[in-house]
Amino acid sequence: MFLHTGSKPYVCKECRRPFARQDALTRHEKLHVRAMNAKPDANVVPQPSVDSAASWDTNSTSPFDQSTSATSQSWDEAPSDASMHVASELDFTLIWPDSENLLQSLMSSDTTDQWQMPLGTLPFPPVVQDVNSLAFGSPTSFDDRTSSIGALPMGGGYQAVQDVTEMVTSSSSSVTAAVNATSITSVFLDECLHMFFVRFIPTFPILHRATFVFKECTHALLLNAIAIGSLYLGPKDSVAKGEALWRLAHTAVATSWQSLITHSGPYDACKGVQLMLTALLGQIYGALSKNRAVRTTSQVFRPLGFFWARHCGMYDSESYSMDNLPSMNAPAAEKEHQWRIWSAREIQQRALLAYYVLDGLVAQMSGDAASARHVANPLFLPSSEEAFDAATADEWLTHMHPHERDQSSFRVIFRSLFPPVGNFRPLDHQFSAFGLRVVLEGLQSLISDCDDNDLAVGVPGQSDVRRALAQVHETITMSIHFTAAERLEILLRWHTICLDTMVNSTVLSRHICSRYNIPQHVSGGSRTVSPGFDLLKWVNSEDARRAVLHAVAIQDIVEQLPRGRAHVVHMPSSLFAAATIYVVFSLAGVATVSLPRNITWQEALLSYSDLNLGHDDLKSPRGSETGRFVEGKDPRSVPLRGAMRNLLYELNSIQKLFRCLSSQWGIAHDMEGIVAEWIVLCH
Repeated sequence: MFLHTGSKPYVCKECRRPFARQDALTRHEKLHVRAMNAKPDANVVPQPSVDSAASWDTNSTSPFDQSTSATSQSWDEAPSDASMHVASELDFTLIWPDSENLLQSLMSSDTTDQWQMPLGTLPFPPVVQDVNSLAFGSPTSFDDRTSSIGALPMGGGYQAVQDVTEMVTSSSSSVTAAVNATSITSVFLDECLHMFFVRFIPTFPILHRATFVFKECTHALLLNAIAIGSLYLGPKDSVAKGEALWRLAHTAVATSWQSLITHSGPYDACKGVQLMLTALLGQIYGALSKNRAVRTTSQVFRPLGFFWARHCGMYDSESYSMDNLPSMNAPAAEKEHQWRIWSAREIQQRALLAYYVLDGLVAQMSGDAASARHVANPLFLPSSEEAFDAATADEWLTHMHPHERDQSSFRVIFRSLFPPVGNFRPLDHQFSAFGLRVVLEGLQSLISDCDDNDLAVGVPGQSDVRRALAQVHETITMSIHFTAAERLEILLRWHTICLDTMVNSTVLSRHICSRYNIPQHVSGGSRTVSPGFDLLKWVNSEDARRAVLHAVAIQDIVEQLPRGRAHVVHMPSSLFAAATIYVVFSLAGVATVSLPRNITWQEALLSYSDLNLGHDDLKSPRGSETGRFVEGKDPRSVPLRGAMRNLLYELNSIQKLFRCLSSQWGIAHDMEGIVAEWIVLCH
């Protein structure tokens, strides 16, 4: 409502610096007071303390009128004392003013750290140590530490307890000391939180930006959001700072989940929602991290989210009743109140659905089964993205009133995907882009439950899953409300899952690395290819030619995605699946393929056996380009009018794409290293 004229009428009495707003001047003056009262001691390093239920000085919501992050600073200059630390922030106006309060809470010297393990339960007191001497990780030996319990009997049992006590103390202290050692500032926290909402949330809509209130969030949730936001910043040490905050949040969840699970926001329908969100964001960060230990930690903690949700009754929580939807003429306070109730219910539902998305993605990346039964998901479809993205209560109501919400559950949707008689009509449901991603990960979970011989009991076979994927493709094609970026992101995951119905790309990549003695740290898992698997024979199969069509489509989509959306969470694994198919063809001597000019994806996905039809019963004749390519005994000998692709050259392009991706998702760094080894192997 107001235009900024450039005037700065509020002047600091200490340094005469002018400010445009009174609240900015107030914060500035508080910094002067803290600088005057600070008494730095070079021999003492303050221990940060984080209170998961802390209250904030300012009750502020997000300032959505600002679209640019705060001015960046040089992160290499570490302050030498408290006054320098304060002075370094005097020249910045924060987008999220409460970032300053969060920083002060993190760096406070309160010795009661609720996030650390209760050491009083051990039979010996903790050992007081200088955290300056601690490394970022666990110590390699206990022998180099000073002992404070030398007067006690030194039997083997006492020594073991002493070692355990020291280990717990140093481990928890090293996590909090790392936050202090990385010179994290309120400007850094501010920028990270901003980037989290403007870069990550549009591709993974689980937090409601418009009603987000800083002080209503636990520290652990904010720290994981900030850690993800740090991946989108330019300075080289941003990742290290973000990882330090992730470790702090992980320590909170691992040691204090019993108290965090009782937390309830002012509009939450049940307790534990913020714990769910905290764990979800932490596992997303971990699953795609460059740090291999962090990736393993994320996978180990993955099933806990579903357990916590059941424990808190989130599956039984009622959705927002449309009977409570206010009219457009209702008082502003009523509309605002109902908007916040709705957004809390929507966030809770999306957090649970996001766990299914993450579960399917991690299952595909590891090559193992999912940790939950996706097809039994009783949750309802989420609301439209237009309603979720609304910036005001009135805008929200304009998207809610004309439409009757689809109350179908995902359990019902999966049942409709496997009818007694196959059909390829689009699904008759009001899907958002996020809802379709949940459906796709459900189909991915079915693929991960199967083996090469379709022997799993109670699990649809590969043919059934392919027919279901064909229906989903029709749904994507017929849905006109998706943005171009959303459609590309959905199709990217669709092609990857289709590729995995031809061959488990993760297991195949492990097989190649094992066969040629190439070390890899991208996926763990225990599944392997069948002992008699022949790469050359497989390359000449119809499934291999279908797989290469999907691999080429994956690469093309990644190159088409707009720059602002080129970091969706499933992109690294999708691109790595495409690279795996390329290297298999190259190793088999089929480096160049002539692709169909126009691809019929039904034929690229389904075989005659999938349809239970004869050759003459297909809707599209096999005389089409796609049909001739799929049935050709040798891709090099099939006369097609499409583009020629040298797959070995395309591997080089994919390697460059991984280098770009690694700036956001560190796991792409390891993927790029494997692709580099594959390229050398193929020459």
